[in-house]
Amino acid sequence: MMYRNKLHAAIWVVLCFCTLIAPKLYAASLPDFTELVEEYSEIVVNISTVSHEKRQSKSPYHGDLEQIPELFRHFFGRPFEDRGEKKRLKSMGSGFIVSDDGFILTNNHVIDAADEIYVRFDDRKEIKAELVGADKRSDLAVLKVDTDKLPAAKLGKSKDLKVGEWVFAIGSPFGFDYTVTAGIVSAKGRSLPKENYVPFIQTDVAINPGNSGGPLFNMDGEVVGINSQIYTRSGGFMGVSFAIPIDVAMNVVDQLKEQGYVSRGWLGVLIQEVSKDLAESFGLKKPYGALVAQVVEGSPAEEAGLKAGDVIIEYQNEEIDLSSELPHLVGRTKVGHDAKLLVMRDGKEMQITVNIGELPTEGKEGVAPAKRAVEKSNRLGVKVREVDREALDELILNEGVQVVEVGDGPARSAGIRPGDIITRLDNKTFETVDEFSNIVEGLPEDRAISALIVRQGNPSFIVIKIED
Repeated sequence: MMYRNKLHAAIWVVLCFCTLIAPKLYAASLPDFTELVEEYSEIVVNISTVSHEKRQSKSPYHGDLEQIPELFRHFFGRPFEDRGEKKRLKSMGSGFIVSDDGFILTNNHVIDAADEIYVRFDDRKEIKAELVGADKRSDLAVLKVDTDKLPAAKLGKSKDLKVGEWVFAIGSPFGFDYTVTAGIVSAKGRSLPKENYVPFIQTDVAINPGNSGGPLFNMDGEVVGINSQIYTRSGGFMGVSFAIPIDVAMNVVDQLKEQGYVSRGWLGVLIQEVSKDLAESFGLKKPYGALVAQVVEGSPAEEAGLKAGDVIIEYQNEEIDLSSELPHLVGRTKVGHDAKLLVMRDGKEMQITVNIGELPTEGKEGVAPAKRAVEKSNRLGVKVREVDREALDELILNEGVQVVEVGDGPARSAGIRPGDIITRLDNKTFETVDEFSNIVEGLPEDRAISALIVRQGNPSFIVIKIED
């Protein structure tokens, strides 16, 4: 009986702890955003734009976009359409004050193609803004309002952010002004499709249309990023959002204010990731670095002596782990400055100094190669033919053979297709079918062999293995 009473007493204590004490301890362990929001929300603004031209709505809630299974998407509010003869489209987004003399930072896609831009502050005062400059590559725009003594954001250092750190956002999702959402930093240095020059901060902060261009804060109330994109299948938040680091953004802001445009460093190489098998074929102890698939003719890389097949493992004494890290580093290098590269070539390390150029606005497109004499099938299981010199020049290539047919064998297993141009095999180059055949006959067995192919104008290294 006494034992049973003690057991009941113990259970009662546990229940009291679970219902009364534990929730308070759990709540105490979570961050409190109330004071931060009260103090720093005044630097956030709502941005609306008006365009008088006739054009189709690009809202993420209309049309075929919803049928796309996976999509990195810029986000902004649903445009508003007047019933007049001309469409009057109104887009809504967010922004924040970067200096007390009226400069405001937002996303380029929020104000793109706008005829009028309006900024509304936390006191509901609305002022027409002037566009100082915009940069599509980083998706940033700088606005100016004619007013003084504005509360300016306290800027942090995005490079000091740590994965798992608490962050929060303030913006106007769906037009609901000054909405606060919070989460953690999920990852850093993310590269997104067609966004090679921005190392995005990934978070799980709830971001929706209208948050675009708004600030991402750390727990010191410092702005560490600009909310820019979401990863979504539905058009709304799905737990993955991306912010432009404030370090990158302020470099863009300074250039836009000073010269009205942004210049970025350019190396002049096409690169790819180094897989485990590629690392073995190039003599690397582990898969890291940026593998040079092609060197652009007349580029700083060509002048410095970089070659296809080089693996860039360090840039300015900073190790390159993923190939996506290299464009970020090169882009931030001032045009005309020398940069030191540590390169692995033919299994040996070598240092190369490159005088960084300015990133051009457009690339050169390739054309389909012409066809000539065909070689019979070989150890790889492919038939190839020579390529006209004119076609090689158009593709900015010096040598190579074109695949005509792929049979059973190592080439098919490696993913080689008819139409591919093979320009390098086992780190050796060739100009004729005979030279290619001789290299193929001498390939070792049971070892990873690298091959550089060009498919639809895009160069890429693949790995081939010839079985015993």
